[in-house]
Parts: sequence; structure tokens; C-alpha cells
Amino acid sequence: MRSKLQKIGLISFGLVTGIFLSVNFSALAAKGSGAAVSGSATALPIEELRSFADVFAAIKQGYVEPIEDKKLITHAISGMLANLDPHSSYLDSEAFKDLQVSTQGEFGGLGIEVGMEDGYVKVISPIDDTPAWKAGVMAGDLIIKLDDTLVKGLTLDEAVKKMRGKPKTPIKLTIVRKGENKPIEITLLRAKIKVESVRSKMLDGGFGYIRVIQFQEESTADLVKHLDKLYKGVRDPKDGKTNKDAKPVKPEDLKGLVLDLRNDPGGLLNAAVGISAAFLPTDTLVVSTDGRTEDAKRRYTATVADYTRRGEDALKSLPAGVKTVPLIVLVNGGSASASEIVAGALQDHKRAVVMGTQTFGKGSVQTIVPLTATTAIKLTTARYFTPSGRSIQAKGITPDVVVEETANGVPHERLREADLERHLDASGEETKDVKETDRVVDQKAKPVAKGKKLTDEDEEVRAGPIEYAGKNDYQFAQAMNLLKALQIIKR
Repeated sequence: MRSKLQKIGLISFGLVTGIFLSVNFSALAAKGSGAAVSGSATALPIEELRSFADVFAAIKQGYVEPIEDKKLITHAISGMLANLDPHSSYLDSEAFKDLQVSTQGEFGGLGIEVGMEDGYVKVISPIDDTPAWKAGVMAGDLIIKLDDTLVKGLTLDEAVKKMRGKPKTPIKLTIVRKGENKPIEITLLRAKIKVESVRSKMLDGGFGYIRVIQFQEESTADLVKHLDKLYKGVRDPKDGKTNKDAKPVKPEDLKGLVLDLRNDPGGLLNAAVGISAAFLPTDTLVVSTDGRTEDAKRRYTATVADYTRRGEDALKSLPAGVKTVPLIVLVNGGSASASEIVAGALQDHKRAVVMGTQTFGKGSVQTIVPLTATTAIKLTTARYFTPSGRSIQAKGITPDVVVEETANGVPHERLREADLERHLDASGEETKDVKETDRVVDQKAKPVAKGKKLTDEDEEVRAGPIEYAGKNDYQFAQAMNLLKALQIIKR
């Protein structure tokens, strides 16, 4: 028996070594000729691979049920990536296709950004106007069951597959929520999720509101369209809608703008650079990345080459007044990745006042490396840094004006990058972080005293999503107060 295992082990060792050699060769070939490669980069860990082959052989020989070689190798690759950090993963054909579709703004499912924590699915942020958002699923919720299937033991990809499905088909989520004595059961109908990346509306008094929901391929162009609407139309006092026959707004007539990035989970880097570039001078540094390889060390600036993939300048028809209009950026614990890049860039260049609560802290770069025509790996290759050199990773962006979600300071429970297992630290930071004492803290937003009765507004915030820029949106109200104050000071 042992000799048979050893024989299988030798065959498996040859197979696995061949696979790793071919993968290594492909990676080097992709770098181009003439590159110097150190011995440590090409040397294979023979003893460790031998152990891998022994385990492979033992499973093939003795596991209770037969398993295909392809499945075992796929599981091994998936395990290697999943144990690096929360964002590296193996993308099978379905996951790879879903990733490509989601960056274009349309996919099927429930409408939640999720991560893995202690073997369970944890909600990072619900997406606006999706089944999950409407049902009151909240950031920080821990999903322990999907229908009758326990989440414990599933990979994140497996759990996501179970949550996705044909539109109008039901799925029951069993959720554990902090502060609740027992699990909550929510039945949702799956839907075709088409995320509208940018929304806007004209406000009373000559102020504008722009909300970026997710950073997609067309987000920069969509931002320009919405800004153009704000400058070309005014509110009809009868119904609050844009009057097509109204006279255009002069640049000086738009008194201020709120850019809302709350609960925006991020998306494409070039979209973040483009939206930042809309408000910054040309060639201004937006974000830099730093990693082990030379191509991971990059500087992204407000230039066409860095914010477009198709060669066309999405900002060519941008209204001139956008570059100087007073700007408030709203963020919270659900603002992640691309949202943090924009907030950090506008904050460092003193182009905007950032208001809200500490952001998520997802400051790592994931590179998609295709393995075949239908599969790929998502690998963390670098960290993001703001223009002044502050690391975003596991820290996030600290607002200039800290404002909680209600006047009494009763926020949603938030999951952040630093709470995730195996998260990267912020090493490689070039400069010191801005001290908390350098930020302005809203004195009204104080924690609720123990035993104090919550107001109806507090309960509404805790119960589920609020209407952004609505009457009960406390953070938005404070942003408007600040914009109006800036107008007074300007005079």
C-alpha cells in the first residue's frame, strides 16, 4: 500500500512540478525579454512540493469518494489565494464572467458587497435600490445560512454563487446582527441588478447634489452628463423637476456641490482617477501604488491616459465651473477602495472638505491574471497611497469634519478592512498620517449616553437604509449647512 502511494506520489510530484514550471515560464514570458530575474524568483520549493504531491496522492488513493485531478488542483489554487488576504481569490469561469459583467454595471443577484469572516459571509455594504437594500440588509450583518445551507464550510465564491440566480427566484437569508438577541430571517427575490453608477439632483438655493454609487466603466462619462444637467437646467418650482426650457445656469450661479460617496464599495481604478480629475487641474497626482514588482509602482494623474481605456476624453465637455465650485465630499464606513482614492485626492489637494465618518480602509490593488480564456486569479499586487503619501490600507480616510449618521451619534455597526482576517497592514507608508487633532470634529455628533432613549430618527437609521439627501439624512444636512456657511464667508 505504502509503495503504491509512493509511486502515485512520484507521478503527482512530476505533474505538480510540471504545472508550476509552466505557470512560472508563462509569467516570465509575459514580462518581456531582457528582464533580469533573480534566482529566488525562479527556484521551486522542492521539499514543499513533494509534501504537496504526497497529500495529493493520499487523497487520490484513500479518500472516501473518487475526486478528479482538475478539482483537486483547482481547490489547491483557490486555497493558496484565499489564505493570502481577504481580496485575493481564484476565479472560475462563472466568477470570471461575473466580474467582467459587474464592472459594466449589470449582474444578477441580491445587491450586496460581501466578504468572508470566521467562515461566514459578512455584509460590507448593500447596493442602493436592490432587493437586499430594500429588505433592510445592513453593513456588518453576518449571513450564517442561505436557504437551508449552512455558510460555514463554504468558500466566498461558493456562497456568492448560491446567492445569485435567475430573477424573481426566492432565497432566504439567516442573519446574525449585533444587538439582536436571535437570528433574523429575510426572504428576498433575486433581481437583475443594474447599478446606475451616478445620480444627481438640483437643490434649492442653487446647490447641486451628485451621488456616485459604484465606479464602473462609464462612471466618468456619466458624471459629466449629470454635471452638465446641473449647469444647463434649473428646478421648476412647481414640481421640483428639471425644466428643459429653463435658462442655463452660469458657472457662478451653482453655489456649491455635494459629492456623495457613502456606501460606495468602489470599483474600477480608472473611474476613480477620472472622477477625481473632473475636480482637479490637469496632470495633478491622484493616487500612487507601490508593490514588489516594477509595474506595481505607478503614479496616476489627472490625464486622459490614466482615466480612459478607449482613447476618448470623457471630460472634454465638462462644465468649466466644476473646477472651482465649492465642494463637500460625504463618506462613511461603507466608502471603500475607489471611493477612498477620490476622497483622499480631493482632501490632500484641499479641493474639497471631506465630511462624515472614517472610511472602510480597502487600500490594496487587485490585478486580474488570466489563466485560460475563461478562468483567472485575482491577486493583491500593491497598496494605494494618497497624493501626500498616506496609506489607505486598513486605515481609510479620516474626514476633515467628522459627522455621525444622526445628531446623537448613533451609527450603523460597520465592518472595516482592519476587522477582516489576514488583512494587509499599511506598511510602506511614506509620510506620517494626519493627526486626529488636525481634523474638525462636529461637536453635535457625540455618542449616546448609556441608557439614553433613542429618538425616532436614531431608530430609523438603525432599522435600515435612509433616503440619501432626504429630510432625515443628517450628514447631508450638515454638508448643506457648511456649503451655505462657505457662501457667507466668500461674500
